[in-house]
Amino acid sequence: MRVTGGKYRSRKVACPPGVIRPAMDRMRESMFSILGNISGLAFLDLFTGSGVVGIEAASRGAEPVVLVEKDRRKAEVIRKNISMVETKIDLRLTSAEGYLKRPPRSFDLVYLDPPFAYQPKTKLLKLTVAGAILSPGGLLLIHYPSPEELPEQIDDLVLVDHRRYGGSSLAFYRLQ
Repeated sequence: MRVTGGKYRSRKVACPPGVIRPAMDRMRESMFSILGNISGLAFLDLFTGSGVVGIEAASRGAEPVVLVEKDRRKAEVIRKNISMVETKIDLRLTSAEGYLKRPPRSFDLVYLDPPFAYQPKTKLLKLTVAGAILSPGGLLLIHYPSPEELPEQIDDLVLVDHRRYGGSSLAFYRLQ
């Protein structure tokens, strides 16, 4: 995998051991193009896998960037991947659900990329609202399999955009 844009464009990112489904380059490039200028925005990457999406965010000026990954076997590779980034990226080795229940701060952008087999996606979205993880007006993005459908509104999250990339979809929710 390679970083698709920003300061670290074209740098390689290693894939850690274990189950991983990295976000496609085309999808990541499109996602950050849609987001536009994210310089100075706080970015949270839940279910980080390799850390590539958080690295993409830092490459485009997001700060701070926090990565959350439950699989400790991936930590060494994630740390190696984020070592190329000059700004600090914080790696938290915990479950996404656990992090959402006790967030230390709020974020302008939250990216969720749960395993495609992960079923309680709506519950996960409700946790983001309940945990006040999103800043007022913040955006939550979730990557999920295209055959699945997510509601247009979940509590105070309102669907504002939806994109398809082959067999996967990316939904953009704004906190009202």
